[in-house]
Amino acid sequence: MPAVVLIRGGGDLASGVALRLHRTGLGVVITELPEPVAVRRTVAFAEAIYDKQVTVEGVTARAVTDPTDTLKILNVLGKGQIPVLIDPECTSASSLHPLAIVDARMIKQPPERLAHRALLYVGLGPGFEAPANCHAVIETVRGHTLGRVIWQGSTLADTAKPEGDGRRLLRAPSEGKLESEARIGQHFEPGQPIATVNGQTISAPFAGVLRGLLRPGTLARAGMKIGDLDARDDPRLCELVSDKSLAVGGGVLEVLLTRPEVRSKLWS
Repeated sequence: MPAVVLIRGGGDLASGVALRLHRTGLGVVITELPEPVAVRRTVAFAEAIYDKQVTVEGVTARAVTDPTDTLKILNVLGKGQIPVLIDPECTSASSLHPLAIVDARMIKQPPERLAHRALLYVGLGPGFEAPANCHAVIETVRGHTLGRVIWQGSTLADTAKPEGDGRRLLRAPSEGKLESEARIGQHFEPGQPIATVNGQTISAPFAGVLRGLLRPGTLARAGMKIGDLDARDDPRLCELVSDKSLAVGGGVLEVLLTRPEVRSKLWS
């Protein structure tokens, strides 16, 4: 069996990384929260926690509720699938002995310490500084440095500003339960209602396709991102991981191949 790379987080960015590594023949395991939150649900392996299994770009991920059930995890890997564990504390790192751990949770703050023997700990985006709290960090901000590997230092600071047209990100006007009958991939005209939070309507700011939406029933915080409207208006893009996540995945693969002691164990 190939070496195991453990990825913390199963959102859209983490899922793009997982796809890139899985396609090279590596064994990928994802750890998630009991109730993960993802906007781009059609390309997030985290959705396996709710639906038992999910397929993104032809790759299937299957939920494993018990992170200590190593046999089941290995069985899923043996079928060429990605296990998604309910394991927010990443306790499985002690039993799976991954060759590398990739922290893709995008928490934008320094990570907590983990008990593990992985040869590499890779961080994505702000909050990581190599070698202080990880071996390498990958830039996640779009631009000339996207996907680049940083062995000394940190990434660009979090600007808290969305990339491109900021109106594309739909946010909760107040705290409350998200209600919607919209589907991802659906076209909306300007002003057309998409969802409500606490009885307040969130409407389309321009014409486009709904690229992402939180699960209806999710309790949203005021200002929380609940959806993503795409002005390119192409529903096919809703089923594809982003160019950004693939670029970041390429950076992770570069880290794995750079260290000889890791490279020699990847497919042995």
